[in-house]
Amino acid sequence: MRTYGNRLRQMLIMGMMLVSSHISAQDFDQFFQDATLRIDYIFAGDARHQEISVDEIHQVDHWWGKRRRLADLPVKGNGQLILRDHASHTVIYRNSFSTLFQEWLSYDEAHTVRKSFQNVFLAPMPKDTVDVTVELYDNRQEVMATLTHTVVPGDILIRKTGYENTTPYVTLQEAENPQRCIHITYVAEGYQEKEMDTYLQDAKEAMEALFAHEPFKSLRNRFHITALLSPSEDSGTSIPRKGIWKNTALHSHFDTFYSERYLTTLHLKDLHDLLAGTPYEHIIVLVNTDQYGGGGILNSYNLSMTHHRLFKPVVVHEFGHSFAGLGDEYAYDTEEIPMYPPDVEPWEPNLTTLKDFHGKWEDLIKPGTPIPTPLSDNPKTIEKRVGVFEGAGYATKGVYRGCQDCRMRTNENPVFCPVCDRALRQIIDFYTD
Repeated sequence: MRTYGNRLRQMLIMGMMLVSSHISAQDFDQFFQDATLRIDYIFAGDARHQEISVDEIHQVDHWWGKRRRLADLPVKGNGQLILRDHASHTVIYRNSFSTLFQEWLSYDEAHTVRKSFQNVFLAPMPKDTVDVTVELYDNRQEVMATLTHTVVPGDILIRKTGYENTTPYVTLQEAENPQRCIHITYVAEGYQEKEMDTYLQDAKEAMEALFAHEPFKSLRNRFHITALLSPSEDSGTSIPRKGIWKNTALHSHFDTFYSERYLTTLHLKDLHDLLAGTPYEHIIVLVNTDQYGGGGILNSYNLSMTHHRLFKPVVVHEFGHSFAGLGDEYAYDTEEIPMYPPDVEPWEPNLTTLKDFHGKWEDLIKPGTPIPTPLSDNPKTIEKRVGVFEGAGYATKGVYRGCQDCRMRTNENPVFCPVCDRALRQIIDFYTD
């Protein structure tokens, strides 16, 4: 790819960046009103069979998401929400996501037990009838479950939320252009009413930690940041392996899927009920605990502990997952998790199996660099030397990352590598340019 001209190189990069439908842009005002369509789903099943069911539908005051490139995607994700105009069948909105349900399907438990998971998706509120399709993809990026249903905006059973009796919030930062910005809201989890001052300080620290990293630092004025004041009955979070169960706003807990450090919430309806009426698109849940843990799910939420010494690098790392769909760049020496088949190219912009590497980051690799790329002992080159390094996506073999170290690999590395930096810039530009 380096032998081609700049114009062709840029076209290939953009082709990978935008997973476009047949309609690249739509007039927001033609199809949508200034409100949010919130659809609550139940995903259920096991490793052999999965089902999607509609739970509830809400109309929420104001729409805080994208108003341009409505049918385009910056990353494919593990699932997609697609809105089509009922009369013309034109795709008028599309968004991608990942879910805990799909992750759970990769665990042994999914072969012996059936479970259900809450999921909540947001779209602009249509002016007229739409057909809504939800697709879930397996690790081969093939559809494993799908549901299409019709939403009529005037349906009397669509619940209106976020118009009154809303949860208070504090604005931490205003974007330079409120019409083209990215909305992030911090959510308090496990903070009692008397601990709200502590929570606000934690939220400010999380915000500054994010903006200490490029590309967020130089593009800071494109972000609008708020902190939701959502108190809990109990302080802290649940730790099942210690027999500790707390009554908190989101019922978060460690030991998700029996993994000691995996801190999540399964109560997504409670999360979005609290957020109704708040200017939000991307969610960062701050959990009042000094135990190490967290998690990040594309276009769902980022959740992190706040009072462990590694709070700042973890909350930034998890935002890489939830905001941009960046994959984990580390591997487990003792456990191989088969998330990425060797004959399928990952959709994550910072991972490759070399099945279809063209258009990812090969233009960042200096001529003569061997692929795969051997590790270096020179600390001056580790952060910026771009290649194809084996060991990523939880696998020691067959999955590759772009740099030897990165914020998406270790907590000790202070920066996003050039591959992740560019992927983040492309996502920010997608939403704000």
